[in-house]
Parts: sequence; C-alpha cells; structure tokens
Amino acid sequence: MNAAVAVRVERVGAVATVTLNRPEVRNAFDAATIAALHTAFVELGLDAQVRVVVLAAQGAAFCAGADLRYMQQLAGFSEAQNRDDALQLARMLRAVAECPKPVIARVQGDAFAGGFGLVAACDLAVAVASARFCLSEVKLGLIPATIMPHVLRAIGPRAAQRYTLTAEVLDAATAQRIGLVHEVAADAEALDAQVRAWTQALRAASPQALAAAKRLLAEVAHHPLSEALLADTAERIAQARASSDGREGIAAFLEKRKPSWVEPGPN
Repeated sequence: MNAAVAVRVERVGAVATVTLNRPEVRNAFDAATIAALHTAFVELGLDAQVRVVVLAAQGAAFCAGADLRYMQQLAGFSEAQNRDDALQLARMLRAVAECPKPVIARVQGDAFAGGFGLVAACDLAVAVASARFCLSEVKLGLIPATIMPHVLRAIGPRAAQRYTLTAEVLDAATAQRIGLVHEVAADAEALDAQVRAWTQALRAASPQALAAAKRLLAEVAHHPLSEALLADTAERIAQARASSDGREGIAAFLEKRKPSWVEPGPN
C-alpha cells in the first residue's frame, strides 16, 4: 500500500485529521507510513488555516508498532541502514511532538510498541475503554529506544521502568492512571464527543500562545529552578505579552469581546 493511501489527511475548517489507514496490518508502521506521517505533521504545522490536529486510525487497532514484514526486511539491513531507518521514525515522532498546533490522539483500539510512543508524542489523548497498551519490544529482543523520550515525558521514569521491562499489557484505565491518556471513553460516540470538546477549547485559545506553550512545556520540563530558568521563563512571558495575540487577548478581555482568533458563530 502506498503512502498516500496509508495515511489520510482531511481538513474541515480549522481542524485537520490525520488517519492511519492500514487496518489490515493493524496500522503498523513501514517506511512509507513513517514518511507520510512526517510529511503530514510538518505541512500541517506550517498551515496557518489549521488550528488543531487530530491523530486517528481506521480499524480495530490504533497502531501495532512496526509491520512484521517490514521488520523482516530490516533484519537484512546493515547497521548503518538500520540507524538511518530508526532516525526516520525518531524524526516522525519529533514532528508530531513539536507540531506547533495541538495534537489530539483519538485512540479507538490497541496501541503497542511504536503505537504507544505515537500516543505519548501527542499533546492530548483519549482512548476507548476497550483499548490496550503495551511496550512490547523486549519480548522481541528489542528496546523502545526511539519512542522513549516521549514515553518518559508522558508517564515518568518509574512507570516507564516497570512497563518497559515487564512488557505488561495495560488497560485504558491503567493508561489513564499513569498519564499516557487523559480521558477514557465508554464507546466511539463518547470518544468523538471528547475530541470535539477539546477541539472547541483549543480553537478558543490563541494560536500563538498555544505554540509558545508547547515549546515552554517541552523545554522547561525537568530543569532545575535556577536563575537561568527564571530568566528564560520571564523572557518567554515578556515575548507573549508583546506579541500580536497577547495584545489582542488583553484588549478583547478588557473590551468584553471575543479575540480575533475565535471563529465567528458557535465554536
């Protein structure tokens, strides 16, 4: 299946939906799928008309990690070729995590291995109650290396230590408890309702502020409370106050009106 079919991108107003569309292999990654995801998130990040990105999937599973046929091909690669291939996955995950638009994971089914990392790379995640999650790499003699920076940020080192080493399968409630997903939905209807609620909330916020807040969260996390960090955060808020969205937001609040970035009509 080619990349154009493996990953669909649809835009409805200010919301773009990126859909994994390889249900016959449980939306597992191959080189083309990884490349298509990378391209989609880079392009959507640059699209001024897009305010929110939803990452979804077709079929029973959200993402099963790497395609086993693809893994068989990699086994015949040289170490340098494997390194280059792994870098493509790492760069795709970074494109998701660093997309300046908020990214919502709509998890309608299982997310294993790289799929677990893909959920972790998103800003917000809601999963249907029947979804399962697993860092399964050690069972295959592998390690979850490229996804680990995102996993650590999502669930912290202690939970990551347990689930990386044991490769236990987590239910959605456990995934929520450790921070991988923020909400659990009873069914597909509730899943979509949560995505709509978040989408509406995000579209009411300043695009500039959301992009800056994402950078703040990524760059400030786990840093010691040093003078350098204090200076850095002070500089960030000063820039936000002086930005066009910052000025507009304050003016709109004082004038008791909606800021210019809020779309007319119901959100």
